[in-house]
Amino acid sequence: MKGQTPTLQASRREKVGSRFARRVRENGGLPAIVYGHGEQPVPITINAHDALRHFHHGEKVFKLELEGAQDDQPQYVLLRDLQFDHLGTNVVHCDFSRVDLNERVVTHVPIDLIGEARGLKSAGAILMHPLESLEIECLLTNLPDVIEVDVSDLDVGQAVHAGDVKLPLPTMKLLTDPDVIVAQIVVQSAAVADAEETEVSAEQAAEPEVVGRKPKEEEEDGD
Repeated sequence: MKGQTPTLQASRREKVGSRFARRVRENGGLPAIVYGHGEQPVPITINAHDALRHFHHGEKVFKLELEGAQDDQPQYVLLRDLQFDHLGTNVVHCDFSRVDLNERVVTHVPIDLIGEARGLKSAGAILMHPLESLEIECLLTNLPDVIEVDVSDLDVGQAVHAGDVKLPLPTMKLLTDPDVIVAQIVVQSAAVADAEETEVSAEQAAEPEVVGRKPKEEEEDGD
């Protein structure tokens, strides 16, 4: 989490539903909702340009200034979810949960692979990165923007598992299965063979069995 918490200006949405949300977006707003801490969910509108700029920079914690709010105390929120359009390109809605800066939160943090893996010098070797984020629990004030994973020493046939990743602070707790692979070096031909074998197995498993059908040998004997 960066030193200064960015601020989002927000206004209440009196009308909800897809038709009204579309109008909000057409006017440069981004529909959102704030929930949690035992209070009622509040539909809000935030400035789409400002919000998306912060999201793009990896910001997840915000100070929310709600227009017309009677409480002068600052309200802090954590970005929980982004919804995209049917093409998966444009953000159309986002969810925030109310938080206290001194509480521990559970969230996913993106993984950033750093370094050039040693195994990539081998012919046909590729770096596979099946896991994009780690689920952790930590103090909100310690929430990192990314978790760096150094793959410089990774060789062909080797893998980095979630449990191998060193979290930025000892007070952070890993919630992702420690045996899940974060990154590994494989030879491309082997990776293709594994994929083809998986596909064939899936096709065989999907072939329906006809009840009452004779085995192939019996059918041939009966002809």
